[in-house]
Amino acid sequence: MEKVWVRDVGPRDGLQNQKQVLDPEQRLQLIQALRSAGLTQIEVGAFVSPRAVPAMAGSDRVVSALANTAGEFSVLIPNEKGYDLATAAGARHIAIVVASSETMNQKNIGMSNEQAFRFAKTVLTRASHDGVHASCYIATAWECPFEGSINEDIILQQAEVLIAAGAKEIVLADTIGAATPQQSATLTNRLCREFGSALIACHFHDTRGMGIANAYAALESGVRRFDASIAGLGGCPFAPGASGNIATEDLVLMLNQQGYDTGISLADLATAARLTRQLLPGVGVAKSTQWIERQIEKGAL
Repeated sequence: MEKVWVRDVGPRDGLQNQKQVLDPEQRLQLIQALRSAGLTQIEVGAFVSPRAVPAMAGSDRVVSALANTAGEFSVLIPNEKGYDLATAAGARHIAIVVASSETMNQKNIGMSNEQAFRFAKTVLTRASHDGVHASCYIATAWECPFEGSINEDIILQQAEVLIAAGAKEIVLADTIGAATPQQSATLTNRLCREFGSALIACHFHDTRGMGIANAYAALESGVRRFDASIAGLGGCPFAPGASGNIATEDLVLMLNQQGYDTGISLADLATAARLTRQLLPGVGVAKSTQWIERQIEKGAL
């Protein structure tokens, strides 16, 4: 069975757009439930202004609490101050987000494209020196809510710059869930051929109900690293039209049924999803939830 890595971004990306704010202890409870399901890669926080994103206040406490816990716990940083705060708290895996378009960079991190890539290069250099693993997200990799469709050549050029600067992973983010499976296949195939599939990951949103189809298309192109969010939580407060991420339950079910090894238990994911709904009353359920629950009742999972 070939290995596919799934990173759950629920404790960061999933929570940042929720009206209800969870405290660090509740977030750690969710992280522990995800770990119990077999997830070894989890995005656990963001070192951003708590005024801009109240849901991420206390990320230093979350990171510190996980210091002696096995797993790969990544945190989002928007600037050099964020890097300083994250590494001071003990973070060993950071994520940088730069957008494909000028307008999205201005809206998301308050920088022009030139400033955003200068910042990325600076932080990547520091991370390499400090022994910190750095992933780079290219937001709005297929379509920008402000500037429309993005030329594939731009994404290849940006990925090349980031990899040359020291990025250990390029994550293509369909921030507003606008990609089609064909577009997903075309872009991921080009990047896997150009840079090798080990460096490429995908982060899909399910705005138009095509998130899993897009993930499957990327899988067929050679991608073996994916983001997903428990119960399909998510959305970007700075990108109009962005809805939740693809649900971890849906992605893992698809991967398992296709014969890939994820190391993740669907039954325990269902437990984590139930906890999510307890912590955040009113959140939705994954498309696969009813089927998974039936299998649990029958003893098949």
